Amino acid sequence: MAQRFSEPLFVISVAARLVEMHPQTLRKYEREGLIAPSRTSGNLRLYSDQDIERLRQVKYLVEERSMNLAGVQMALDLTRELLKLRDKLDTEDEETRKIHRELSNMLAMLGHIDQEEVRKQTRQ
Repeated sequence: MAQRFSEPLFVISVAARLVEMHPQTLRKYEREGLIAPSRTSGNLRLYSDQDIERLRQVKYLVEERSMNLAGVQMALDLTRELLKLRDKLDTEDEETRKIHRELSNMLAMLGHIDQEEVRKQTRQ
């Protein structure tokens, strides 16, 4: 499943529709270094589900949290670090599960949608 999540599948027009943004906005975010879609040999941009998730987070931070792009970059960096910390946790004991939940709450405040949690909930 993780392989498919990072596989580049969507051309820019489809990605823009999925995140309800103009394709030019996606190009701008790429120039700013907020997103790095894959490129085909013909230089066509291809976006993965992971890229779409990141674009949704950027959109949330810009539109809902009124962040400028420098703030968005800091939030994305923080998201990456929080995810690394959370992934290192062994959730066997209650205290660690509590820390895991707190990290997940911080990530949610940053507009990160936890795709693994979404998959777990849809399986139930």
